[in-house]
Amino acid sequence: MEIFDELGQLHEATTQAFCDLAKSSIESNGIFRVTLSGGSTPKRVYELIAERDLDWTSIHWFWGDERNVPLDHADSNARMVHEALLDRVPIPRSNIHEVPVNVETPDETARQYEQILRDHFQHEAFPTWDLALQGMGDDAHTASLFPETNALQEQARWFVENWVEKLDSYRYTLTFPAINSAQQIWFMIAGKGKQQALKTVLSGPDNPRLYPSQRINATRWLVTRDAAGN
Repeated sequence: MEIFDELGQLHEATTQAFCDLAKSSIESNGIFRVTLSGGSTPKRVYELIAERDLDWTSIHWFWGDERNVPLDHADSNARMVHEALLDRVPIPRSNIHEVPVNVETPDETARQYEQILRDHFQHEAFPTWDLALQGMGDDAHTASLFPETNALQEQARWFVENWVEKLDSYRYTLTFPAINSAQQIWFMIAGKGKQQALKTVLSGPDNPRLYPSQRINATRWLVTRDAAGN
């Protein structure tokens, strides 16, 4: 676990690591494919990435989860990433793969996005991201894999709609196997409010039904000191 005294240090370190990984992946394979997290912590990272000099034509952008709102809605993860990053740099439109949200048909939305993923990652059992960026809620959810929801049981699908009772709404999310197929999985966690969830995920009883982040095979934890509790 990498611990940062200040949130700004976490942002800077994650941005540098992202750019280094993107460059090395493009040099090795000609492409860099990342699935993105929503939330305030990654938003600042996206803003900082927009200030860097990257081979934008070789990076493909996907979403790990989305809310059941139109893409131009203030709560949309896609809108946030567009405003923070994608609209600020010369990225080909064909490299941006948003969830095609249709608020009235959650099942169809999820299946359409899964087909988009399968068309891109052809002949693969699950999508082999170069990087999956993850956040974690104070209830230990990640992406939109919330505690005690149906999506936690999914083993075959890549992307599903997930009814979240406490939010009284559908969310869209990658499944556990679709996240864990990434070569790199980084959690960005900030704030004292995440302290108990992080402690439970890392060292508490194994119960991913209640603590979904336990089932993610993270390769890197980037954590502020207040979230780490030391």
